[in-house]
Amino acid sequence: MPFVEITASPLAPGASPVRIFYRDAGSGPPIVFLHGGWGYEIYPFDRQLDAFGSRHRVVIPDRSGYGRSGAIEMLPTDFHQRAMEETRAVIDALGLERPIVWGHSDGAIVALLLGLAAPRRIAGAIVGATHYYKYKPGSRALFEGIIGSPQALGGGVASVMTRDHGERWPALVDMHSRTWLRIAEDARSPTEDFYGGRLSDLDIPVLVVHGATDPRTEPGELDVLRAALSRAEFLVLPDGGHSPHSERVTSDSVTEMAQRFVERVGQQAENRRETARRA
Repeated sequence: MPFVEITASPLAPGASPVRIFYRDAGSGPPIVFLHGGWGYEIYPFDRQLDAFGSRHRVVIPDRSGYGRSGAIEMLPTDFHQRAMEETRAVIDALGLERPIVWGHSDGAIVALLLGLAAPRRIAGAIVGATHYYKYKPGSRALFEGIIGSPQALGGGVASVMTRDHGERWPALVDMHSRTWLRIAEDARSPTEDFYGGRLSDLDIPVLVVHGATDPRTEPGELDVLRAALSRAEFLVLPDGGHSPHSERVTSDSVTEMAQRFVERVGQQAENRRETARRA
């Protein structure tokens, strides 16, 4: 099983080196998939692997605290920023040249933060179930219900989570829920966002994929996201929920749109290289 070592990670302070497990399939221009807050297996990228694996190298790391990567003792309220720094270190350690980064939910925040921090390090971003606001009253009941009784999520979820994280999964989702509640409590206003008001500065190609029935989206949140990312492409799926890329009724549409986006970004990169060669 492939692991990559990075010198340090702000998600695992005090550890050095930090071992990150990653899935690796295919060959060609790289795509890096960043999982959401419950890990990879609950909303897998399997359908997209079938579509992209023949022409692209697809890398799917487990963040520190998840899957086969090392455990962490706490998840701080700035974990998205810390995860962005860890992701950048993983991309560098693997020698991935300007990958397209595809993030889901928490991973979408990480992808957008990476685009803001290092726009020349990645070729573009696909983001699904993207969060904008830190204050999420519509999700509060979910997080409060998980705390102390993650098994209430049901046997199907428990089976998937055990396969992904082993027996530590209840502590992981409990920790994640508590952190999201603290993020909301610490928000300076109901409209404080994860990007310091800078999302409109993002200067990379972006495709936003969103389910119109996503229960983790606050009223008006998608409209604000659309305004902040006015140059981005948007695919809003009427029948989509929190994970359009893995949901049966929407995954084909997501994959087709993503393929067009990836091909277009790749062609733009090739045009820039050709222009540079001629200069």
